Amino acid sequence: MKKLASIALKGIAWLITLGGVVWAFGALHFDFPFGRVVVPWAYLIAVVAVLVWVRPMLKKLAAVGSLFAVVLGWWLTLQPRNDRQWLPNNAEVAWAEVAGDSVTLHHVRNFDYKAGNTEPSPRWETHTVNLTQLTGVDLFINQWGDPLMAHPIVSFQFADAPPVCFSIETRKEVGEGYSAIGGIYRQFELIYIVADERDVIRVRTQLTNGETTRLYRTAFGPVAARERFMEYIHSLNSLKDHPRWYNAITTNCTTSIRAQHPSQERAHWDWRILINGSLDEFLAERGAILTDGLPLAELKAKALINSVALAADLDPDFSKLIREGRPGFGAKPVP
Repeated sequence: MKKLASIALKGIAWLITLGGVVWAFGALHFDFPFGRVVVPWAYLIAVVAVLVWVRPMLKKLAAVGSLFAVVLGWWLTLQPRNDRQWLPNNAEVAWAEVAGDSVTLHHVRNFDYKAGNTEPSPRWETHTVNLTQLTGVDLFINQWGDPLMAHPIVSFQFADAPPVCFSIETRKEVGEGYSAIGGIYRQFELIYIVADERDVIRVRTQLTNGETTRLYRTAFGPVAARERFMEYIHSLNSLKDHPRWYNAITTNCTTSIRAQHPSQERAHWDWRILINGSLDEFLAERGAILTDGLPLAELKAKALINSVALAADLDPDFSKLIREGRPGFGAKPVP
């Protein structure tokens, strides 16, 4: 029995060690400021040398652990910043001023996207909204081919003003593209894009191929909508002065929404919060989106807005047109 326990402990120790080596290799590959080909392989060669030459096993594990600790110590010194050379579509950090029921949003993105033009005309605006006019919350779910993953965009509806959309994204630099594995490391800063609805939806339905966007009405009435809206306001104001790293597991477009909600009020953890391609299913099960009693497959089919968004394009009634005939949009707001 003791022998089996010893073998099991050794196996666990080696699995942890191997996991640390793989993680450290990735950290050097994605985050080291120079030599991103040479440095990770040099680290791996050092690990192999330790495994070959160092004896006994405990010293071997300690040496590999020490190499890992050096990489981890360096990695933890990396700090997120707001002053990099950003891509135009996330060049500005949104922030808000709150005065009673009035909220003034600065750096609201409302770019002019034209078909066939890969360089949209930048337009950053200032919008003021009245929280007493907030009527509800709509949810866009965007997918780009992988059925396991999606991107939620939350749209707050006002009786006397256009919708205000929040999209939590990676803040990419010039020449930088998204990497799912890189997103586990300190590759990207986190950004809360505040945008005009036509901007943030048209860029996904007009200018990209192979993406699908669905629109749902949530069950939030004015009171709950105001609470959710202020959570976003607090988050984006915090990011203005204290930038944060994006992390594909802990701080992504879905987990960030959950994390900004008071801990005692959060929904129980569900794997679909992280692997969020089934986010609409998760929300429908909990009554968070209005379904009009439709089964999920039919609900998703009726929620698809790509064709109508493409047709609406620059129509001033864009937001109205993409909602016509959608499940849940005939319901009265919850008090």
